[in-house]
Amino acid sequence: MQISADKVVSFHYRLSETGGELLETSYESDPTLYLHGHSGLLAALETALEGKQAGDKVTVNLTPEQGYGVRQENATQRIPIKHLLGYEKIKNKIKPGMKVAVNTQHGPWDAVVLKVGKFNVDIDSNHPLAGKNLDFELEVVEVRDATAEELAHGHAHGVGGHHHD
Repeated sequence: MQISADKVVSFHYRLSETGGELLETSYESDPTLYLHGHSGLLAALETALEGKQAGDKVTVNLTPEQGYGVRQENATQRIPIKHLLGYEKIKNKIKPGMKVAVNTQHGPWDAVVLKVGKFNVDIDSNHPLAGKNLDFELEVVEVRDATAEELAHGHAHGVGGHHHD
């Protein structure tokens, strides 16, 4: 089965900064799942995966504009600690330089802590990978039809995909 709109795709990946060391990999855990054609993945990655099938491998080189954007200088914000994802577990462990996820109306947003106060944190609201040229090595594990529920929700469910609480 080939990757096309409304297919659920599971894949493994390796992510490196161009010319640099490995930043992330999914090979030590479950494959990542997404619903193709529903903006659940960077557009350039979806385009590269279009038409591929289980077993296919593809390497994608992304500019900052295709990836996580160009760094915006002075993109700092002060936010209440309670807006950090899982803040109850991390509130006494937050340190400058730490990557955190901020709860927003559009879902979690990755940021880097600049300064920690008693009730607030100052964050760099640029994505941690903003401004970087990135290399993704993707390996398609499985392609399947989406369920009616996945199509209604606009994302893949299950291990490696979205989980509802």
